[in-house]
Amino acid sequence: MSTYRSLSVSRNKVISIRSQHMIITLLAGVIIYFFFFLAILFFYDKAYAGKIFPGVSIAGIDLSGLEPIEAIELLEEQIIFPQSGKIVFQDEDQMWVITPKDLGLIFNVRENVKQAYYYGRGKNPVTRLWEQVTAWYDGEDLAAELVYDESIAYRFISDIANEINQPVKEASLGIQNAQVFEVPGQVGREVDIQSTLLLLRDQISILTDGIITIQIVETRPEIEDVSQAATLARQILSESLILNFPDEIGSKLGPWVLPPEQVGTKITIEKIESSDDPTLEIRLDEEAMYTYLKALAPDIDQQSMNARFIFNDETSLLEIIQPATIGRNLDIYTTIQDISKKLLAGEHSVNLTIIYSDPEITDDTTGEELGITELVSSETTYFRGSTTERMQNIQTAAANFHGLLVPPGTTFSMAANMKSVSLDNGYAEALIIYGDRTITGVGGGVCQVSTTLFRTAFFGGFPIVERHPHAYRVGYYEQSYNGYNDELAGLDATVYVPVVDFKFTNDTPYWLLMETYFNPTSRSLTWKFYSTSDGRSVEWETTGPINIVEPPDPVYEENPELAKGDIVQVDWAAEGADVTVSRFVYRDGQVLFNDSFTTYYLPWGDIYQYGPGTKIPKKFENPFENDLNP
Repeated sequence: MSTYRSLSVSRNKVISIRSQHMIITLLAGVIIYFFFFLAILFFYDKAYAGKIFPGVSIAGIDLSGLEPIEAIELLEEQIIFPQSGKIVFQDEDQMWVITPKDLGLIFNVRENVKQAYYYGRGKNPVTRLWEQVTAWYDGEDLAAELVYDESIAYRFISDIANEINQPVKEASLGIQNAQVFEVPGQVGREVDIQSTLLLLRDQISILTDGIITIQIVETRPEIEDVSQAATLARQILSESLILNFPDEIGSKLGPWVLPPEQVGTKITIEKIESSDDPTLEIRLDEEAMYTYLKALAPDIDQQSMNARFIFNDETSLLEIIQPATIGRNLDIYTTIQDISKKLLAGEHSVNLTIIYSDPEITDDTTGEELGITELVSSETTYFRGSTTERMQNIQTAAANFHGLLVPPGTTFSMAANMKSVSLDNGYAEALIIYGDRTITGVGGGVCQVSTTLFRTAFFGGFPIVERHPHAYRVGYYEQSYNGYNDELAGLDATVYVPVVDFKFTNDTPYWLLMETYFNPTSRSLTWKFYSTSDGRSVEWETTGPINIVEPPDPVYEENPELAKGDIVQVDWAAEGADVTVSRFVYRDGQVLFNDSFTTYYLPWGDIYQYGPGTKIPKKFENPFENDLNP
């Protein structure tokens, strides 16, 4: 038993010795191999000292075993893309050719050679060995490192954009002298610089020539086709527009013809927004047409006018002296709509729309229907000494009221029933009171008419609504049948259309007919009221002129238009005075109403004008032997 154990121990020792020998041998081999590897690495580094290791290339150009200076020369010969390559930018049929270098691409040869040289020469021995081995065995093609300044390319593409970019333009129409001009729409184009730069970046990264399509953002106009509107516009302007007055017996109005050139100024072109594509529409310019029709209206419009009559004192019947007039007015707005419809439908003849209005009193109206059965008031004023011009104005003004009817319960305005006081309406220049003196003006003498009307209404017992006295006493208005009567002072009335008016009210239930009679022989004007008496009567009293103020001294004025030695009287003296006229209107023995009219007349002095150089006498005697007053 003991022998067997002793043998086992001996075998274990033998195995242990053998293992130790193997380990020592292996370790020795590794050490030998390591030193051998270091020797190889040492001699490999020595062999390629100052040179690029085998297998290293840049952009496919083999730099194995080359010194850096040799590698620089080789790369400069082989990599010429930045300065000789061609990048073509294209937009439709336009092209721009440029080198990569001018786009900011630079190949830094020295930096690239430096990178190739230090490949396999790192600080880490393992990494160095690995790079050297892999380069020798598989080769290592390093990417060419380029310097790309994109801001240069950006500026170049921006310059191209300035040539390409164009704003979007809507198609439009223009009209000039009846000619229609079509302006085509324009697609908006704008270079997308950033997208184009991305394409450029991809192209230069492969160092080859290439064509880059410039990226464009297009904006289409909302309106591209205006042919339909143009056709309609040409149709509208193909003929003159004729405006016709509707058929009316005896009418000589119209037609009014607007040539195409004028029609062209009265149509407009409007952009119409819709859920679909916007369009252009041809429309009538309603404002321009309104202005045109408004100018026509005065020739077309006429106020409805009652028939005018005189009362036959023998038959107590009305006799017509002026037929009634049917009123008419141009309906401008409806006419505009009709013109618009016709023109757009291709028609060029349009009837004006007229609104007619019947007068209240027609030709066959009778006095019985109106309550005009008798004379209810009549007054006569005198104007002896008036000039021919003054008499002409009196006759012209009085004719406005002959045969005129005043409805019951209404207030009559003299100014509202007179045509404008102008030379065109038959008035002449004569003396008028204006401000603080008497001057020559159109319509002098009209106040003779207003004074006569005032007295007819006053003594007829009708309420006076508005009455304005003269500034000073006027001799004409104190004339009576056989001379002067100062009791008539304070019974004058002035009008100055349209500022100063005379008004009275027909407060009866009957119509009132007025008649005026101008008598050049007796230098008189008679005003008559015909109606039906309601039994009223009038009593009146006057203070006559009181608080008399003598006229001021004469005034002498130089007038350069007069000759030397000429002296002309242009205003006449009048005493200042106060007058109050009171009236009591009775009916059925009772006072219906009473009123009074107080007038404060200013004193008025003679005014003379003389030519330059005229000697004025110390005591100037009036050479004019008359008592004429305006």
